[in-house]
Amino acid sequence: MEQLLAREKNGRIVKASFWLLILGAIVGLGSIFFAGASAGVFDSSSIDTGDTAWMLVSAAFVMLMTPAVGFFYGGMVSSKNVVSVLKQSLVIFSLVTVQWAVIGYSLAFAPDVGGIIGNLDFFGLRGVGFAPDPNYAATIPALVFMVYQSMFATITPVLIIGAFVERIKFKTLVVFTLLWATLVYDPIAHWVWSPDGWLRALGALDFAGGTVVHMSAGFSALAAALLVGRRLKQSNIGENANNIPFVILGAVLLWFGWFGFNAGSALTAGALAASAFVATNIAAAVAALTWATLSWAENKKPSAMSAATGAVCGFVAITPASGFVGPIAAIAIGIIGGVVTYGAVWLRTKKTKIDDTLDVWAAHGIGGLTGAVLTGFFAEKVINSAGNNGLLFGNPNQLLVQVIAVAAVGVYSFAATWLILKLLTFFKMPLRVSEAEEVQGLDMAVHGEAGYRL
Repeated sequence: MEQLLAREKNGRIVKASFWLLILGAIVGLGSIFFAGASAGVFDSSSIDTGDTAWMLVSAAFVMLMTPAVGFFYGGMVSSKNVVSVLKQSLVIFSLVTVQWAVIGYSLAFAPDVGGIIGNLDFFGLRGVGFAPDPNYAATIPALVFMVYQSMFATITPVLIIGAFVERIKFKTLVVFTLLWATLVYDPIAHWVWSPDGWLRALGALDFAGGTVVHMSAGFSALAAALLVGRRLKQSNIGENANNIPFVILGAVLLWFGWFGFNAGSALTAGALAASAFVATNIAAAVAALTWATLSWAENKKPSAMSAATGAVCGFVAITPASGFVGPIAAIAIGIIGGVVTYGAVWLRTKKTKIDDTLDVWAAHGIGGLTGAVLTGFFAEKVINSAGNNGLLFGNPNQLLVQVIAVAAVGVYSFAATWLILKLLTFFKMPLRVSEAEEVQGLDMAVHGEAGYRL
C-alpha cells in the first residue's frame, strides 16, 4: 500500500512539473514579442536618484505590510488556524503580483476608457519602462511607480481574509482573489488615481488609499462575511487569540510599513513626504491611546490587543488625508477615527449576527470611510497644492465630493464582491470547508502543517 501511495505521489509531481515546464516555455517564447518593452528609450537626466531611492525603499516598506497583516491576523485566530492565515497572505501576495504585472497595472493606470477603466496598452508591462510617466510621477522610472503601486494591489485582498478566516475554501480563495483584483480593485484604483478616472475628475481626494484600499477591502469583507456565513462556533475578536505577541508584532511591522504606504505616496523625497510621515505617526499613536482608553472604560482593563488594533485603525483613518492635513488635524482624525471604529466593532458584535471574524468592515471599511470624509473637513491646499481646501478652510464642496466618493466605492465594492462570490457558487465552487475540516482547523485539514509543536 505504501509503495502504491508513493508511486501515485511521484506521478502527481511528475505531471505537475511537466505542465509547469510547458507553461514556462510558452511564456519564455512570448517574451520575444515584449523585447525591450520594459526598458525603452529614456533620458537619464529626467530621473531623480533621490526620489527613485525613496520610492524603492517605500515599496519595500509596503511589501513588509503583507506578512505583517499575516502576523496581525494570525495572532488573533485560534492556534489551529494560524498557519492558514499566514499562508493565505503569502499566496495572495504572489498571485496579485503576477496579475498586476500582466493586466492589473494596465487596467488601473493605462489610458482611460470612459473614466471607468484603463485600456490594455500596458499589458505585460509593455511601455512601462525606464522613462518616467509624467501622468503619475515625473522624476522616477515608470517601473518604480508600477512596483510601488503593486504593493498596494497585493495587500488589499489580504485585508479581506480577516472576514472569513478559519472557514474559507483555499481553492475558492485563489480564484476569488484573481477575480476580485481584476474586477474590483483595478477599476476603483482607476476611478480615484488615474488622471481621467471619474472620481479623480470630480475632485475626490485620497492620498494613499482610504477608499481604494481600505474601503474596497472593508465593504467587500462585509459581503464575504454574509455569504460565507458564520463559524460553527462564533466568537468575538480576541476571544480565541492564540498569540497576543504576534498581534503586537504585526501591528508594529504595519506601523513601520505604513510610513512607506503614506509618505511614499508623495512620490518624491521632499516636504510633502515629511508632512505625510508626521501626520501618519501622530494619528496612529492617538488612535492607539483612544482604543486603549475605550477598552479600559468598557472592561476595566486596558487591553494590549485594543491598543494594537487602535493603532491600525488610526493608520486607516489617516491614510486618505495624510498628504493633505497638518499635525493638529491628524490628532483629531486619530481620536475621531478611533472612536468611530471602536463603535463599529461594538455595533457589529452586540447588535448583529454577522460573523466578520476579525472586524475588517469596522476597521478598514468604516475607518477608511471616516478618514475620507474627514479629509473633506481638514484638507489644506497650502500643504498640498495638488489637493484642495476642505470645509474648515472655506470649501464646503470638498466634503460633498468626499461623500460621493465613499458612497460609490462602498456600494460598488459590496455589490461586485457579492456577485463574484455568487458566481463562484454557481460554478460549484464552495465558499467554505466542510464542518469536519473546520473543527480540525485549516492548518492540518487543508495545509497539513501545524503552527505549534509543543
